[in-house]
Amino acid sequence: MNRPAAAAGDQTTEATGDPVIVAAGDIACATANATPEPDEGPAVCHQSATAKLIVALRPVAVLTLGDEQYPDATLDQFNSGYDKTWGAFKDITRPVPGNHEYHTPHAAGYFGYFGKAAGDPGMGYYSSDLPGWHLIALNANCSAVGGCGPGSAEVQWLKKDLAAHHAACTLAFWHQPRFSSAKHHSDPTYDAFWRTLYTAHADVVLGGHDHDYERFAPQTPDAKADAAGITEFVVGTGGRSHYAFGATEPNSVVRNQVTFGVLALTLHPHSFDWRFIPEAGSTFTDAGSARCHG
Repeated sequence: MNRPAAAAGDQTTEATGDPVIVAAGDIACATANATPEPDEGPAVCHQSATAKLIVALRPVAVLTLGDEQYPDATLDQFNSGYDKTWGAFKDITRPVPGNHEYHTPHAAGYFGYFGKAAGDPGMGYYSSDLPGWHLIALNANCSAVGGCGPGSAEVQWLKKDLAAHHAACTLAFWHQPRFSSAKHHSDPTYDAFWRTLYTAHADVVLGGHDHDYERFAPQTPDAKADAAGITEFVVGTGGRSHYAFGATEPNSVVRNQVTFGVLALTLHPHSFDWRFIPEAGSTFTDAGSARCHG
């Protein structure tokens, strides 16, 4: 499923005139049921604070990186939690499902809430475009979609999608990160995603799942530093809670485990700028620029 691109003129962009997108995952508690899962920490969510950041940034698209709604992502929980904050941007949101969305069989609450924007409910992966950029939303809940290995339907779809689109810059996003220094660690389950994207000279991968912010320098599928590799951002800072870091993975260059916020990306025709924007009262940030490989 290919969704139409958001028109850059529909929203305010940075002074360059180039589109700004915002991303984060691990976002909202349901106000009617905020009992935390054992791995989630205190039942205090900051989704209202991070939503206010999006209002100020006025992006052309919001990429939600999974676990949009805790604890079970039922439609009632979406309506009582997520919808009252991040739901303000529903018409420009490009979501991917997290593991909590599948606490409800077939992620029915997630697909019911986001509708056509989430893609085919049997797949949960799709692609779309912005000027000069191709955006690919993948479903990392592998058991729900027939696997994520090289021969899986999803990876075969990914190869065909990449072959059919030749944008100067390519960004992919899914929930569980391939590389991470925090609680869930780097996960080789998604090796085929990374290898396929690397072969196609993709530029950026976004993920959540670990409730922290981490940026990796461009790297190969084998975690070797490579200027022509993919830059990964883990942005599990949408509001739910925080996780501590463990052993630092190769090529990890920035880490923060105490700040809620969002990642803003300004998409230039052949490059991108990034800024981590913290919630009000916090000071951590991270910013930089990079050229695309396309």
